[in-house]
Amino acid sequence: MQHPGPPRFIAVGESLQLSPRDPDPEMSYQWHIERAPASSTIKLPSEEPVVEFAPDTPGIFQIGVESTVNSYSLTIRVFPGSFAPITIPGGESGSGGVSGHQSGSAQPVRKSAGVSGSGSGMRDDTVERGRPRIQLQGDVAGDELVITADAQTRPDNESTHSDIDVEFLIDDRDDVSSDVVSTTDREMRIPLEAVGRRVRIHAVAVTDVYSVPDSIEFTRDPQPDGGEVVVETETRAGDTNRQTDIVESDAEQLDISNRAINIRRPNEPPKWATDVTLYEIYVRGFVDDEETDSIFTALTERLDYLAELGVDCLWLTPVLQNDHAPHGYNITDFFHIASDLGDSEAYETFVDAAHDRGMTVLFDLVLNHSARDHPFYQDAVGNPDSPYHDWYAWRSEDEPETYFEWEYIANWNFQNLEVRRHLLDVVDKWMEVADGFRCDMAWAVPNSFWRELRDRVKTHDPEFLLLDETIPYIADFHGGMFDMHFDTTLYSTLREVGRGHADAAGILDAIDQREAAGFPPHAAFMLYAENHDETRYIVECGEDAAMAVAGALFTLPGVPMLYGGQEIGQRGRRDALAWDDAREKIYTHYQRLIELRNEISALGVDGSINPVDYTIVDDIETSVDTERVVAYERRADEESYVCILNFGETPVTVTIAETSIPRNNDEIKSNESVNVDVSAENLVTGESAADAEGLVINNVGVFAATVNSDIN
Repeated sequence: MQHPGPPRFIAVGESLQLSPRDPDPEMSYQWHIERAPASSTIKLPSEEPVVEFAPDTPGIFQIGVESTVNSYSLTIRVFPGSFAPITIPGGESGSGGVSGHQSGSAQPVRKSAGVSGSGSGMRDDTVERGRPRIQLQGDVAGDELVITADAQTRPDNESTHSDIDVEFLIDDRDDVSSDVVSTTDREMRIPLEAVGRRVRIHAVAVTDVYSVPDSIEFTRDPQPDGGEVVVETETRAGDTNRQTDIVESDAEQLDISNRAINIRRPNEPPKWATDVTLYEIYVRGFVDDEETDSIFTALTERLDYLAELGVDCLWLTPVLQNDHAPHGYNITDFFHIASDLGDSEAYETFVDAAHDRGMTVLFDLVLNHSARDHPFYQDAVGNPDSPYHDWYAWRSEDEPETYFEWEYIANWNFQNLEVRRHLLDVVDKWMEVADGFRCDMAWAVPNSFWRELRDRVKTHDPEFLLLDETIPYIADFHGGMFDMHFDTTLYSTLREVGRGHADAAGILDAIDQREAAGFPPHAAFMLYAENHDETRYIVECGEDAAMAVAGALFTLPGVPMLYGGQEIGQRGRRDALAWDDAREKIYTHYQRLIELRNEISALGVDGSINPVDYTIVDDIETSVDTERVVAYERRADEESYVCILNFGETPVTVTIAETSIPRNNDEIKSNESVNVDVSAENLVTGESAADAEGLVINNVGVFAATVNSDIN
């Protein structure tokens, strides 16, 4: 059994699932409360390996877990019930008992305005309030480690910076005593001499609600060369911490004070993942395998096409043995490649070939359920004596639990350690031959499992990507579970705009919703207009809107994703791709947008986005629909670009206002007048878009801009 992980943060009225990590199903495990506030009366089931912790009062709880060979302690910081996050209007976020939460560590170190103490009243869901956000930064200053918290309120929240409290928590697994730590409102300092091989700090921002936690990790360099040694130290919780190190000689085994300090932000997405263009391959429709050994052989032969298009991260729909449904999500064997696709060697050859072209590969990880054709389910259904009966959650004697009345799958029972062990072994196998997981139905799998999975894969490879499919997105899923999230709010908005049911300006509101939902500043989002579950955008919204939405994907903050065939005007959702009918106009449009995003850093995830004041020249004869146009500025490294999208069927002529007040821009203060001078060349087409009255926009325009600010 491994330590149960980082400290947790929850509120009264919320619950937290606790499960032993790296479990041995043959071993017994017991959870118990080691320390609790005086007013608490809750107890944990002593004989259950997986338990729900539902606190009854605010304060600090110390939870213990024991096996026959070791024991650990976990700290949980519980806030009053009124501090629990609430769902932002529109359903874009919030925990509401759905997302579980993070955890805490020994005693919290906090400068407080009185929000930590007593009172356990449940929250009032009729109150709308912004959720604060936090980002930790680390540094080494002289003989101290310095952790600084950048805490922010929502822009439309009445709270000010001074109203935000910050709680810092030291990880239970690390051997730094809180007695040597000093804190101020936004800063924690730890003497270097008190730090062993590693220390992790966790923190939340608190107003009248608590934020998604953030973490920072300090580690000392291992000694180069030499043999391997295991060093055991005692943690603050009284547990044994085993760490493997490389040493040159016995004399150096305990001398770690002169080693360099490395600083890592564990919740930061891998840098490579924020720079890519994602491409979803529906594996049983993307290629014609009649003239090749296998589908994977045919896919490998298509890699040069994808490289020429410019995509550099490939998401494959499930590739494991299944019940022959073409989508592959009903899995019958989690350890073997589907025979109709090839074998493990063919899959790995494909991955290696992708790597040779500078591409990464995402494995579609399906953990919520198996197919009902899975041999375990077949043995279990109607057979209470089956060793696999308790592997599944049951609605009735012969009917498994499932979602949306799906008739071909059965939900796993995550209360069963054998199920967890089985699925962890699945993770261990496939993380060796992938660069990341696209996590199917992430909302349906317990958060405790995702947290363990994250620690497991990040220990194997800190640059491994975890992308969650959660609809609608949930901000808490960025707290120690996932790196990148489906931007479901933007997706819905793009569909509504494309159909003409919403103003195009709502696209900027959708981007703002990330912050309103409480996602931290470092969270990454996948931008998409279609996938294998949705009607093709061009079918639902028309070709003009489809050309405009392409511009949105590659000029808005986030990581763009194309669904295979989107770039050639494919109309069938899961049909074989009509390569012979590929639309060259659409292909070159996407190819150029990919090039632009790669060339212009301001269009990437680090560029700021600001609304731009513009006017559409009214032309009665063409009946321009002004509500189908939106304009915004992207800015980074003192470079500025104005992007204009037209979702309508008619070209529009746009004039950019000489002055505009940007938002969310640290470079320009809100009391400055900003003069915008826009170039006439549309960088998408390479031609001038200017006429006598302004800039003519067919679908997408990207223009270099010069922004001059004069303080009023």
